[in-house]
Amino acid sequence: METSVACLPFPSSSSPSDSVSATMRQKLATSLLSIGVFVLLAASFSFHVSRDFLPDDALNSATLTQPIDRLMNHAVHELPASLRRLQSPLPMDSVLLPDWQVLLLLPLNSSSAAAGGAKLFCLFHTGATSPALPAGPSSFRCSLPNSVRRVRPFYTPRLSGATSAAAPSRGQEDPSREMIRWSTRLTYESLSTAHDVIVFAKRVNHRQGIGRPAAGLRCVFSPVSGGGPVAWTLATSSAQEVFRCPHPPAADLSSAVHMRVSLATEPEAAPIPTVASYRTPLVPETDSKASPGRERVCACTMVYNVAKFLPEWVAYHAGVGVGRFFLYDNGSEDELGAAVSRLGSEGFNVTTRYWPWPKTQEAGFSHCAAANRDACEWMAFLDVDEFVFSPAWADSDRPDRSMMGSLLAVEPEVGQVSIRCLEFGPSGHRAHPRLGVTQGYTCRRRKEQRHKSVVRLDAVAHSLVNSVHHFRLREGFRTRWAATGQARVNHYKYQAWEEFKAKFRRRVSTYVADWKETANLGSRDRAPGLGSEPIEPRGWAAMFCDVNDTLVRDATHKWFSAAGPGGAHRMVWQ
Repeated sequence: METSVACLPFPSSSSPSDSVSATMRQKLATSLLSIGVFVLLAASFSFHVSRDFLPDDALNSATLTQPIDRLMNHAVHELPASLRRLQSPLPMDSVLLPDWQVLLLLPLNSSSAAAGGAKLFCLFHTGATSPALPAGPSSFRCSLPNSVRRVRPFYTPRLSGATSAAAPSRGQEDPSREMIRWSTRLTYESLSTAHDVIVFAKRVNHRQGIGRPAAGLRCVFSPVSGGGPVAWTLATSSAQEVFRCPHPPAADLSSAVHMRVSLATEPEAAPIPTVASYRTPLVPETDSKASPGRERVCACTMVYNVAKFLPEWVAYHAGVGVGRFFLYDNGSEDELGAAVSRLGSEGFNVTTRYWPWPKTQEAGFSHCAAANRDACEWMAFLDVDEFVFSPAWADSDRPDRSMMGSLLAVEPEVGQVSIRCLEFGPSGHRAHPRLGVTQGYTCRRRKEQRHKSVVRLDAVAHSLVNSVHHFRLREGFRTRWAATGQARVNHYKYQAWEEFKAKFRRRVSTYVADWKETANLGSRDRAPGLGSEPIEPRGWAAMFCDVNDTLVRDATHKWFSAAGPGGAHRMVWQ
């Protein structure tokens, strides 16, 4: 059937008026067609541009009115048999992290280890794929392909065992399947204690030390399968990214197997988006110091690509009395898992928790303090380039597990011991020292810089507020400052340039500017005079060298070295 009068032949016997009429009809049809095409293009352009300029909260507001089971995709048919159990009514969450990284969170009680070595991919709605790498016990990580970055909105990819899977065609995507952006408000973790649930949410409290009052905030509990909230409880604490609420009555949750918890910031407001699972309360904690298996001293740290440094840090601190180590893995891409496994086989007690959330070190330390209150009496919150040392230990022929405890022989009202840091420079090295940081870096700045703390966990304030360097304490407890002659933290901060420049990737603290930003250039967190670009300054290897300090090098050489082949010394962590 012919669709345009412009295609109709003129009659051979037509009059001039008929010819004019036909010409006008032809022009009219062409004009109408052009207008229609223009309207469609304008509508499409307006839709996509508006998405780019709308606030992130508005972009995600649609998910609040949708059943949670429609927010995410399910695994596709191409999954190998070892992963088919993941194709359940439970949804998969996805979060778009900085640097175009996509985090896929599997349903509760699923395990990425079930892949059995199968090669998996993130399959995007455009048909583009990228490798899906295991990221912790129940999640995968993949990069958003360049071709997809230019297409808005960003939809949740499918987890696929083959690259030939058919992607949904354009126009058939479900808008509720958009990825949640890390730049929006988001409830990202929760922890159930015997008495309450601790909820971790971002962009609710925007400034350190200034937060919303707990009054008016609510924890909201909803089934993963959808149907809306089934219970809520009023918040008892609001500080930084940490919120605490009582558990809901068990009767309200009896019909739901898998639950989510989120936060509502106004009485009539919908809860903010969440990927945080809610778990039933743990058994009651005990305050008894004689609890079976409870360690006197533990250590907690947040790590990223530290597999090379970890054995030295663990071996040293275990030698001086740290019984357990808790690592919060901030998205490592090196051989961290292999390093931890090897340490375990050597008798060290090291536990890793996958914590992919960028710039949440304070929240991670709050989680660590609350989660391990029953496992440890004291917790040292350190970085892997920080080593606690007392000059009184220098004359000892071997390390002793009572050494750390001797620093904590304090009055009952002391809730934390804060120890000042000494910052070491590259000490002439242009590459990582073969025997380790304690052996290679021996030149430091003269002035003490900042501090770190060993915290008594039952003295930590209910709010769990911390500045990374120390915690707020409950009423009745106080902080004791250790004199430098009694204890110090050797901070091997300014290492050989190839190691140091990794600090430009991203700072882990919520309230510290990334070094690539031009904000707060005078911060003590930064290297003095370095600027905002990872460009090696002239003479870097000799910088930050005011005092030649071999105290820790000499002690650790006695304690941890052994003769190797040909008489060469090697350290136990090599």
